[in-house]
Amino acid sequence: MDLGSPWIAALAGAVLGTLSGLGVGGGSLLILWLTLAVGMDAGTARGISLLFFFPAALLSCILRRGQIPWKQILPAVFFGCMAAGIFSWLSQIINPAHLKKAMGAVLILVGVSEVFRKK
Repeated sequence: MDLGSPWIAALAGAVLGTLSGLGVGGGSLLILWLTLAVGMDAGTARGISLLFFFPAALLSCILRRGQIPWKQILPAVFFGCMAAGIFSWLSQIINPAHLKKAMGAVLILVGVSEVFRKK
């Protein structure tokens, strides 16, 4: 079976889109599909994963018209984009081994805080 065929790509996109819509993490699964099954490099796969997310987010905003608290969302979007730009720039300066360790520490802290957080 040719994993690069348009039919397989369409099927994978439909399945991953459905999983993404259900909140299962279709974008992360798409990165795995593109790198492991298709053989794409990780940077390109991450970019495609972002492009994969935008139509779903736009459709969600359209369908939820009037239910979205824009006064809360817009500052988060603004500062999120700022942080993404700054840390993208920093990632080119800092040693990747240090970045991996820092990301691991953040994940451990988040995990521990989730376990001990009061409901």
